[in-house]
Amino acid sequence: MGTALTGAGAEGGRRGARRSYRKLNSEINVTPFVDVMLVLLIVFMVAAPLLTVGVPIELPETKAKPMQGDSEPLTVTVGADGKVFLQETQVQLDDLVPKLEAIAQNGYDERIFVRGDKSVGYGEVMQVMGALNAAGFRKIGLVTDSEQTLPKTN
Repeated sequence: MGTALTGAGAEGGRRGARRSYRKLNSEINVTPFVDVMLVLLIVFMVAAPLLTVGVPIELPETKAKPMQGDSEPLTVTVGADGKVFLQETQVQLDDLVPKLEAIAQNGYDERIFVRGDKSVGYGEVMQVMGALNAAGFRKIGLVTDSEQTLPKTN
């Protein structure tokens, strides 16, 4: 009787060893995910100020206050040499309106800022603004630099 118990006990011991498999871990480790997201956040915070319109021009100065807005407007730039740019891409004046209509998210209610170099003639800037107005865009603004107050000399 003692032998039978020992034999049964030994087999039960082996079966028990086979059943003690490790349970699968079904939890997600989010630490690497958080680390990657923080690095991306820092990269985008550093890169965001560098994503402004990059066509270099000298804007005229004025005493007007800056406009307040909640969304980034489309920018049309007239360079010193008379070339027209939509955002940073050079376009012909005839192609400006169709391209604006294609990318305007709010349709004809899209805000459009016109930037003109101070050495460009008034007529060239008005030609661009006239084309935009004739196409149906109504929220058109001119961009200037704020005027620097110089000491008066007598």
